[in-house]
Amino acid sequence: MWLFLTRRFRTWILLTFIVPLASGLLRKLGQTLERRNGPTSVSNGLLKAGALGDRTRDRLRGGRKRR
Repeated sequence: MWLFLTRRFRTWILLTFIVPLASGLLRKLGQTLERRNGPTSVSNGLLKAGALGDRTRDRLRGGRKRR
């Protein structure tokens, strides 16, 4: 099926649906691990990966930088 879609459309699908979904899942997983075991390097890494996806999405939408 992917062969019949243009490259631009595939990129749009990835950036619109898959990347935000993945960043949300990483953030949820990091929060769950942090609640169970306290802050660890794994949970912090997952939370940072989720935040990276949020920051990227905000910048692509033209939003302001968060501090």
